[in-house]
Amino acid sequence: MPGQLTAKGKATRNRVVEGAAAVLRENGVASVTLDDIMARTRTSKGQLFHYFPAGKDELLVAVAKFEADQVLEDQQPYLDCLDSWEAWEQWRDVVIERYEALGDECPLGALFLQVGRSTPGARAIVIELMRRWQESLAAGIRALQSAGLLPAELDVDARAAALLAAVQGGVSILLSTGQSAHLRAALDQGIADLRRAGSAAQ
Repeated sequence: MPGQLTAKGKATRNRVVEGAAAVLRENGVASVTLDDIMARTRTSKGQLFHYFPAGKDELLVAVAKFEADQVLEDQQPYLDCLDSWEAWEQWRDVVIERYEALGDECPLGALFLQVGRSTPGARAIVIELMRRWQESLAAGIRALQSAGLLPAELDVDARAAALLAAVQGGVSILLSTGQSAHLRAALDQGIADLRRAGSAAQ
C-alpha cells in the first residue's frame, strides 16, 4: 500500500501512524480503539481502512515500524560514527538526554511495553530493531579496534549485546520510577569497561 500512494496519500497515512503512536503511548494498546485513533488523527473509518485494510493489527505493525525507526533516529548522528571515545561519550549523552526528556512518551517504552507485545508482526519489528541497534554498537567497537584503541581479541558481539541490554534495562527502570540514575550508571559502566579493555592492551 505505501508504495502505491500519492504524495498526499503518504502524508495522510504518516499522520495516522504518528497520531496512533501518540495515542498508544498515552493509553496503551489494550484500551485504545480505532475510534480513539480516528478522533486523534481526524480521519474517517473509510480512510483508516483504506490505508490499513486489515484494521488495527496492520496499524499496530505500522506504528511499531515508526517507533523502531524513531528509536534509532533519536541516537543520530552519533550511533553511526562511534569511532572515538569522544563519539561514545556524545552518544551516551544523547541517549540519556533523549530518554530523560521523553519520559513516558519514549518510543522504546512504547515498543517494549505496548506495541511490541500485541501482534507477531510488531514483535518481529522489535527483534529487527534490536539486531540493527546491536550491529551499530558492534560497528562502533570494531572502529575502536581499527583505530588501535581496543584489542583485536575483544569479544565485540558480547560487548555490544551488554551495552544494548544496559540501555534497555536503564530505560525500563526510568519508565517505572521516573529516575535516570540506573541508565546513567549502566552506560557509564559499559563505556568505562571498554576503556579499561583498551588501556590494558596498551
